[in-house]
Amino acid sequence: MSSPVLVVDNLATHFFTRDGVVKSVDGISFNVMPGEVLGLVGESGSGKSVTGFSIMGLIDPPGKIVSGSIRLNGEELVGRDDASMRKVRGKSLAMIFQDPMMTLNPVLRIDTQMMEAVQAHEAVSDKAARARSAAALAMVGIPAPEERLSAYPHQFSGGMRQRVAIAIALLHRPALIIADEPTTALDVTIQSQILSEVQRLCAESGTALVWITHDLAVVAGLADRVAVMYAGRIAEQGRVDDVLDRPLHPYTHGLIGSVPGAHLEGTRLHQIRGSTPSLGQLPPGCAFEPRCDRAGPACSTMPVISQASDGRAYRCFNPVPQQGVTA
Repeated sequence: MSSPVLVVDNLATHFFTRDGVVKSVDGISFNVMPGEVLGLVGESGSGKSVTGFSIMGLIDPPGKIVSGSIRLNGEELVGRDDASMRKVRGKSLAMIFQDPMMTLNPVLRIDTQMMEAVQAHEAVSDKAARARSAAALAMVGIPAPEERLSAYPHQFSGGMRQRVAIAIALLHRPALIIADEPTTALDVTIQSQILSEVQRLCAESGTALVWITHDLAVVAGLADRVAVMYAGRIAEQGRVDDVLDRPLHPYTHGLIGSVPGAHLEGTRLHQIRGSTPSLGQLPPGCAFEPRCDRAGPACSTMPVISQASDGRAYRCFNPVPQQGVTA
């Protein structure tokens, strides 16, 4: 078997503010294999995006990675200086942002931006860099790529700009791409096209993908495995069908129960009571305990990570009973 492209081990990223320490990411572990898509799911403020920025080495003060390890193809990324990380970003490690204009410069033509991205890591001619840029645009489904290279970002629709951002991320066939909710602002038809293309490109190139989202429907159709985050920790992770069809953690069960498509017409949606806790004032035990219908006395202490018989990992003392699954 091949080795994981990415191994995140007990990662903790905290923000040191005047009001105290905000534990945005607090001891999470996961890995991603070549060509695999991992969905990182959770509510706003659960720590998903901070996890992505931590992997990219884009955490600035008052934030800091306080412990843990991030290994890309066996090489440690935590502790590297900016110059060292710049050699990795774009070539071996790339990110697709929710807003493509965080990637694209509005006053530069697309060819200028893409060719600079190629030549930042490889000593190739302008002709070769332009040819690779055109090929990348064609790969993500942009028609007449040679002509579109001469356009400016404002001459593209939102969906086309996102395709350009994806093409830039794929220029060097990176080992890993972090995608931070890149289709949230797009209409459903364009979203579906981009998801299909991204899935195909990962399978063909062997690029591993971490897809950060709050949309369970996207994860169901795109990901191979899913990790569900809550209050800076991973509540449950495993194969996407196992987690979404037979959730073990009460939080995962509540998320799925609140999706309209999961219910018969006319029935009431399940609602998780209360609201997410402040990451600066987390309870000493399970952060979900005040909102959980299955909470017991043991939940006042932090549950350890347990393994189910189907290989899933979960952090809960009182998992949701499952037929045929030993928790």
